[in-house]
Amino acid sequence: MMTGDWERRLYVTAHPLAYPLLRAAARRGPIVRVPGVGVVVNDASLARGILTDGETFRKDGPGSPGELWTPVLGPSVLLNMEGEAHRVLRRRLADLFVPSYTEALCARVLEEPLARLTGRLRDGAAVDLVDAVRVLAGAVIGEVIGLETRTEPAYRDLFEQGERIVAMVSLRTRRLSPAQVRRARAVLDPLGDIAAKAYAAGDESTVMGRMRTLGLAEDEARGAAGAFFLTGTETVATLLPRLIALLADHGQLARVAADGALLDRAVDEAMRVTTPTPVMLRSVHRPVAVGVVEVRPGDRVLIATHNCCRALGPFDLDRPHPPELRRLWFGAGPHFCLGYPLAMAQIRLVARTLLAAGPLTITRRAAARGVLIPTYRELAVRVGRGMA
Repeated sequence: MMTGDWERRLYVTAHPLAYPLLRAAARRGPIVRVPGVGVVVNDASLARGILTDGETFRKDGPGSPGELWTPVLGPSVLLNMEGEAHRVLRRRLADLFVPSYTEALCARVLEEPLARLTGRLRDGAAVDLVDAVRVLAGAVIGEVIGLETRTEPAYRDLFEQGERIVAMVSLRTRRLSPAQVRRARAVLDPLGDIAAKAYAAGDESTVMGRMRTLGLAEDEARGAAGAFFLTGTETVATLLPRLIALLADHGQLARVAADGALLDRAVDEAMRVTTPTPVMLRSVHRPVAVGVVEVRPGDRVLIATHNCCRALGPFDLDRPHPPELRRLWFGAGPHFCLGYPLAMAQIRLVARTLLAAGPLTITRRAAARGVLIPTYRELAVRVGRGMA
């Protein structure tokens, strides 16, 4: 297989029916009404306009993320809120993940596992980056929610629990069934108890303790911990192997390893191509024209973030992103991802460590099935020469 085909293979393997339909929608224009799906937006400028208009396009109506996640996470977790209540909670959380705190947290939590990873690579072992970054992402989210058992098996188990919940969702899912809600709550309720214990301890060096200091009630802190658990781990864990693969497939690994200043540009470009949030949902609250389409209250708007991002073209480390596209995969406006600094701190630290270990070569890889965010099932690398 040509190396440039791997990203498409990941998407098709994860969503064999929905992905071709999503890409077909892109060919029908910037915005199109699709029966049974909703109003599909394929243009970055239109998408940004919708995301920044929280009065018209909401996350708490029919067909929105609120309808999907409120039964699982409760009513107050930012991703299902709008209006003054959302603004108040967002202000309280504004200082939770400042870069200085997230960088220190990741450096502390990941120091030992990254040292072990570096040692394995420098000893000549082939390392499966998919498994490795799951452990790393589990370690960070375990620290966020206050997990007491801090071993690699515990981190793998934590990641797999979140993966099982997220895998219940497809690109076309409107709501979870009662059975799915029960399965999700069976995972999240015990984690909420762990988070509540850390919250009650009030240690300001911990994320849960910081939430208490910032004025969150216990139920708000529990809900926030659940939301971070569901949305944060897979973004990081799926992106890092795909970042390394994209750099390798386009002959850019050595260049980024030699010039650390290129890393943020490489991460942004990899996120544009991989699009960790392939679609975003909104519910229309009042009538308005979006491009050539009139939307009405109750309409479901599906922002095809992947189509918006891929319209710029294939992976290209030297092509700047236009303003309307800038980090669109993390959202825009009042719902721009609160955990962005934490995700970036993890990605930068792990990517720098991998690039510094030596010239990496991909030795084998395979695409994952049955996942929401397309990813590799396995991506093995070693230092030195090998087969891609």
